[in-house]
Amino acid sequence: MKLSQFKYRLPDELIAQHPAANRDESRMMVLHRRTGEIEHRLFKDILNYFNDGDVMVFNDTKVFPALLYGNKEKTGARIEVFLLRELNADIKLWDVLVEPARKIRIGNKLYFGDDESMVAEVIDNTTSRGRTLRFLYDGPRDTFKRDLYALGHTPLPEYIKREATEEDAERYQCIFARNEGAVVAPAAGTHFSRELLKRLEIKGVKQTFLTEHSGLGNFREIDVEDLTKHRMDSEQLVVSPQLVDTVNAAKDAEKQVCAVGTSVLRGMATAVSMGGHLQPYDGWTNKFIFPPYDFTVATSLVSNFHLPYSTMLMMVAAFGDYDHVMHAYSEAVKEHYRFGAYGDAMLII
Repeated sequence: MKLSQFKYRLPDELIAQHPAANRDESRMMVLHRRTGEIEHRLFKDILNYFNDGDVMVFNDTKVFPALLYGNKEKTGARIEVFLLRELNADIKLWDVLVEPARKIRIGNKLYFGDDESMVAEVIDNTTSRGRTLRFLYDGPRDTFKRDLYALGHTPLPEYIKREATEEDAERYQCIFARNEGAVVAPAAGTHFSRELLKRLEIKGVKQTFLTEHSGLGNFREIDVEDLTKHRMDSEQLVVSPQLVDTVNAAKDAEKQVCAVGTSVLRGMATAVSMGGHLQPYDGWTNKFIFPPYDFTVATSLVSNFHLPYSTMLMMVAAFGDYDHVMHAYSEAVKEHYRFGAYGDAMLII
């Protein structure tokens, strides 16, 4: 397929700038992928679409406060530093993006905090904006990360046109998040409240978790028209034996297996065996999914409404049928659904 096939008109005012007042009370569009039928519901109504023995698979990655603001040595110029991932814990080496990149060269020192007590040195250039930083901190790793994260801000997507607040530290995060490493929240999972998870449990719907540390590659612009030539950034993925057993048993019993979010959909597609069952996985994935694609494990999908041209929209279209999904998105715009990470949800069954 072509990149231009994922263009649609999205008014700026429909891109959500704040989360819904309550996690499970955002709107939810239900799309029946075989017929294209659409229903308009609230998210907490998702309970009505699943039964005893069905399985929901969540991504339990945890977003860390990756956005820092520092000052360049001598000039005092304000520099934005986006932490991507820790490369070496022992010598406190990090892969980062910097802005403005033209001002930051190898050997420069950056100072963070009101008292500038956190110092980092640039030791390598990786991409046009990418740098490798070594933090000059004398102390154990746990203390270093506590002090570093105390200086950080929630890494909201660029289409949210405001600075992060304390509320974002809670809401740009799933309530079951536990494995730190993401800079992008698995937005579909943020709609689940503790009460809703409990009600699903009481109904007999099983809950299991994989870990995929979602990165900025989800938002990177695609610069090729031919989608077969696009390359995704790699993300760390762990699919446990416990998840494998739970999902494969549900599949064999012909129960529903619901992927909560595109990261889960990609994770399961990465870990699937030739026979159509899951197998344990601990490594990296750069799997890029777009139509047509044959999903052999997931039978339903929860996802937010994604922006035009995004890789996440392509994955949703691959799962829900391109024509049905693009029509549903047109309806969502007409009905003033909210788009983006803080927007409304879609259930595809």
